[in-house]
Amino acid sequence: MSKGYGVSEIYIPEGSEFVGKTVADFQLNDRELNVLTLYRGTRVIPNPRLSRALEAEDKLLCFGKLEVMRGMIPVRTRRRRRPVPQDLPELDDSGSVAD
Repeated sequence: MSKGYGVSEIYIPEGSEFVGKTVADFQLNDRELNVLTLYRGTRVIPNPRLSRALEAEDKLLCFGKLEVMRGMIPVRTRRRRRPVPQDLPELDDSGSVAD
């Protein structure tokens, strides 16, 4: 994979400028982005059509320039996800979780 490209999930929150617009409205191909999958509730829509209108709570799995995808997220909603370290349970000699 080329440097600067990757896969990312873009969440469409309530009130987003994306709600009600189609995938084609954003000219993602011109921005070198491809929508791989649209997640809508429990539905999974692979390779959504360009005419598909987006709804609040949708998630788009996209491949393309990471910089462009970051630019699609409003600054106030961006946050770094940092893993929270957790202690692993102690194991006894048999490999089972000790009480």
